[in-house]
Amino acid sequence: GFLERTVLVERLRVVTAMCGFTRIDGPDSGVASDEDAVQCAPLARELPKWVPAAEARGEGVFVQLSEAAVAAWEARVSGSPRIEAIRLSHKRWREHRGLDPAAGWDGARYVLLHSLSHALATELALECGYSPASVQERIYAREPGGSEPPMAGLLIYTAASDSEGTLGGLVALGETQSLGRLLSQALERCGLCSADPLCAEHVPDKSEDALHNASCHACLFVPETTCERGNRYLDRATLVRTLSADQIEFFTL
Repeated sequence: GFLERTVLVERLRVVTAMCGFTRIDGPDSGVASDEDAVQCAPLARELPKWVPAAEARGEGVFVQLSEAAVAAWEARVSGSPRIEAIRLSHKRWREHRGLDPAAGWDGARYVLLHSLSHALATELALECGYSPASVQERIYAREPGGSEPPMAGLLIYTAASDSEGTLGGLVALGETQSLGRLLSQALERCGLCSADPLCAEHVPDKSEDALHNASCHACLFVPETTCERGNRYLDRATLVRTLSADQIEFFTL
């Protein structure tokens, strides 16, 4: 009832192109998403006709959550103190960097999908044999009401320039009998962290420059090469019941 569908991506191609250079604020810093706010040094004095690129091949598993279940969860957690704490911290974070505080917030839906992606990616890496740093994520989150249809999905994949990215180990774990077990294990791990109760009760206040709630290196944090947002916008309380007082879990197991 929580998942809409899963897609086994047996063959996947990743092309990374170099378009310019930045310092301090990288692509996953949250600042580089604003093209006008980041000063990007060009590759050449004139507009190049081609740019250097690298191609890698791999595999992955795409998971789409039920839109009805996600919409019902969003309505239930609307105005929740924990979600509001992340939103206000996001606003302060952008104000401190001279950015528009009203932009860049992807809503509670992204926090849910991002937290689930980290939990599932860690479990898949432990099971399939890939190193955690070689597994990557791509979040597809869009709230309803706009000109485009809503999205609630995530892609966990691995890609390499050699045959390591095409071994089939990650795709095999996307089968029904394996994915259900791994998802249950991932959610069970999120219920309790070795850093609890400090981790479960963490909510960023005005003195902090953090963009996450209940998450740390012992539970949801992943290597920098895995996360697309630099381990920001995470809260395992959005997944399952934790030791925190305010419960906003999506999976009511």
